[in-house]
Amino acid sequence: MKIISYNVNGIRAAAGKGLFDFLAKENPDVVLFQEIKASSDQIPSEWYEPLGYQAIWHSAEKKGYSGVGVLYKGKALGSEVGCGIKALDSEGRFIRVDFQDCSVLSLYLPSGTSGDERQAFKMETLNLFATWIEEVRKQFPRLILGGDFNICREAIDIHDPIRNKDVSGFKPEERNWFAEFLGLGWIDTFRFFHPQEAHRYSWWTFRAGARANNKGWRIDYLLASKNLEKNLFSADILHDIVHSDHCPVQLELKF
Repeated sequence: MKIISYNVNGIRAAAGKGLFDFLAKENPDVVLFQEIKASSDQIPSEWYEPLGYQAIWHSAEKKGYSGVGVLYKGKALGSEVGCGIKALDSEGRFIRVDFQDCSVLSLYLPSGTSGDERQAFKMETLNLFATWIEEVRKQFPRLILGGDFNICREAIDIHDPIRNKDVSGFKPEERNWFAEFLGLGWIDTFRFFHPQEAHRYSWWTFRAGARANNKGWRIDYLLASKNLEKNLFSADILHDIVHSDHCPVQLELKF
């Protein structure tokens, strides 16, 4: 089972840059999108149905903002859009799809870069998410979380940890939350296979040639519940794929 998670920063713009040609070549079984920035009627089925995919979309109420999606091949046993918390569901942040061997969840956690109010909302969301996902996992214990967490876990995950030590996305309280979250029984699959590999990032600011100079952040993850550890086969960051300011992250499992 090959899973790709990708913050496309606007699915229509990414489609114009060859997103679906890339998916045709890679042929993942499941694609988890974040920041689709479109409503479902703005995403033509002609983009993905010829590739063999079905789709589920969860758009934000605000036009051109946030939103997540899932493309999948084969039969899904069930799905759920949203988490039941109005403040989060209005921003289109979660979709879960269940398969025979596991469930997958596309998530887009908030950024706090626009100011103190959104940073406070981000921290509140992180705590709500951690509580909610534990309830989800009771019902769907073999669970994979894929998406943009908007947090760099460790110094190895960011190009300049000293200058960014108090910047949203690398604040101590965010990193502490992530460490505690992983401690509840989650595997950072990229680090599982590449424990010490540095300079591997998934997002670069558009400013000042950051991507060309690889001044990036690793904020996109595929996390697997511990009970899937024996099924993990490979994980990677596809840094040379350019349809967005993010790049795709990939996980392969064997069942």
